[in-house]
Amino acid sequence: MNVIHTEIPDLLILEPKVFGDARGFFFESFNARIFEQATGIHASFVQDNHSRSVRGVLRGLHYQMNPPQGKIVRATGGTVWDVAVDLRRSSPTFKRWLGVTLSDENKRMLWIPPGFGHGFVVLSERADFLYKTTAYYDQPSDRSLRWDDPAIGVQWPLDQLGQPPVLSTKDMNATPFERAELFS
Repeated sequence: MNVIHTEIPDLLILEPKVFGDARGFFFESFNARIFEQATGIHASFVQDNHSRSVRGVLRGLHYQMNPPQGKIVRATGGTVWDVAVDLRRSSPTFKRWLGVTLSDENKRMLWIPPGFGHGFVVLSERADFLYKTTAYYDQPSDRSLRWDDPAIGVQWPLDQLGQPPVLSTKDMNATPFERAELFS
């Protein structure tokens, strides 16, 4: 596994070793021992989630307060532009965000530690997206931060869509940053 360090040190882009030939490809999408050796992070994953979305769907920015979730995310079909925002007040990268393209072609994954908001927009006709989480989903702790809040300033690649983003009711009514519950 190749680990790419980003400008936000806690966010890591993970590139698996892919073995391919004329028949197709094979790779280990997750191996706890290799993940820990490559990143120095010991994480126990307890839940996998899978979403399918069509072009223009924007999901996020989502996070869970108690317990917070760490995530490894990846697109197994199609292409998304994935975003993580540091919501830890004590962090030197508080309010900074990172956007990265994840696709079935590049097979990249993103490690998002607890304390970050997360979202993505689908750039392909359809995308299948997997989340491997370190904590079980807890609906009362679920939070949604406004995706276009100027206090964060995520530069979503909406010009690539040729349409406004498609949002859920939850995301249309998300909390502005100034009123959001954040991490210490």
